[in-house]
Amino acid sequence: MSTALPFTYLDVAKMIDHSLLNPTLTSDALADGIELALRYDVASICILPYALKACAEKTKGSNVRASTTIGFPHGGHRMSIKLAETRQALADGGEELDMVVNISQVLSGHWDYVRDEIYAITTETHAAGAKVKVIFENAYLQDEHKIRLCEICSEVGADWVKTSTGYAPTGATDEDLILMRKHSAPHVQVKAAGGVRDLDALLRVRALGVTRAGATRTAQMLDDARVRLGLDPIGGRAVNTPGGY
Repeated sequence: MSTALPFTYLDVAKMIDHSLLNPTLTSDALADGIELALRYDVASICILPYALKACAEKTKGSNVRASTTIGFPHGGHRMSIKLAETRQALADGGEELDMVVNISQVLSGHWDYVRDEIYAITTETHAAGAKVKVIFENAYLQDEHKIRLCEICSEVGADWVKTSTGYAPTGATDEDLILMRKHSAPHVQVKAAGGVRDLDALLRVRALGVTRAGATRTAQMLDDARVRLGLDPIGGRAVNTPGGY
């Protein structure tokens, strides 16, 4: 007798933010990546900022959200620049924005600055009806920094806390995901980025309370899910490049 699996296709597909952030991706590769994400009906496409408007036009009317990054990948932009990026992304049709904290200010313990920046970008984003994910870049932080960031994100109403950009020495770890889920308010979701490269990894972080994961190996993961569920694979050329997720 077969046993039903504890997930549906959409359970896992709607966890994935398909990442198109590698700087070497050509316009054709970006277009292919958008089409792939639409075929697989993922949660969102996180694309290079200059391509966001075109992405939003292609995803309009679908269940796939257009998203991009703010202050990526190092977080060291002036707050005014991050706000300008935020406004441009929203004007271009961005529905979810992944912002990098000012890592230098976090490590310096300048928490008022850090809070003010996250609050400003969250407020601007929410005013437009969009959502924000706050990237910590945990590879460079101690647990005390991660915990304080979770507390700040909970206080200001951020939608997700996110482990990494995918471009630091390490990405998401189970230990960090457990810590972030523990110290974030229930209304704040957790996103894993960096290292979630197959379906088993996606299911593992899901069990830890993760609701989103950045991925470039979307086709492989979701075709695997479909096969396990007894469905035909969708098939499609993945846009995989060195680095990133």
